[in-house]
Amino acid sequence: MTETFSVDSYFTEHLRFDPRREVAWREIVAYLAPYLPQGADVLELAAGHCHFINNVPARRRVALDISDIVTAHAAKGVESHVGSADDLSFLANDSFDAVLASNFFEHIDDSTFRRVIAEVRRVLRPGGRLIIIQPNFRYSYRDYYDDYTHVRAFNDIGLAEELRTLGFTIERLEPRFIPFSLAKARFSTPAWLVRLYLRLPWRPKAGQMLVIARSK
Repeated sequence: MTETFSVDSYFTEHLRFDPRREVAWREIVAYLAPYLPQGADVLELAAGHCHFINNVPARRRVALDISDIVTAHAAKGVESHVGSADDLSFLANDSFDAVLASNFFEHIDDSTFRRVIAEVRRVLRPGGRLIIIQPNFRYSYRDYYDDYTHVRAFNDIGLAEELRTLGFTIERLEPRFIPFSLAKARFSTPAWLVRLYLRLPWRPKAGQMLVIARSK
C-alpha cells in the first residue's frame, strides 16, 4: 500500500486514542447487528484503535493495520496483525463473513483501492459482506481535505457503482449515516443520543455514508 504520510505521527497528532469514542461505536455496531451475526468471522481493515472491531460480537475477530498501534488496542480475543490491506495473503480464501472498513478508502489511491477490494473478495465467503463507513464527499466537501492524508474523494453513487463493477451487489446504502466527526469526536456522546440519531429518517450534519455490499 502506498504510504503518503507518517503513520505514527498520524495517530499521535491527528487521531489520538480516546476511550470516550467507545460509546458511539457500541451504538453503531448495535445498529449494524442485522448484518453482523454473532457467529460470524469478521475482519477489520485499517483498524487503528480498534473501536469498531472491539465492539463486534463475532466468533472470530481479526484487526489489521499498517501501524503496530493495532496490537496495543485490540481487545482480548481480537487477533491483531500489522500489514497492508492490499496483501491479505496470511488469510485463507473464503474465510470471513464480513469485512469492515471505516474511514479508510479515502487514504489510498485508485490502484491500491482496487487491489484491496480484490483481496476482500478473495477472503469473503460467497454472499459475505463488505461494510463501509466512509466520508461522503457530496455532504462533507467543505471539511474533506482538512485531513491532509485524504487522497481520493468518494460519494455514495460513485462508490456504489465502482463496487458493482468489482463484483459486489449493494445491499444497503445510506448516503447520510453519521456526522463527519462522530467517530473521531474528542468528547463523550451519550449512548441514548447516538441511538436516537441513528433512528432518525433524516440525519442532520451527517457527512459519512454507510455502504453494505455483498460478494456475488
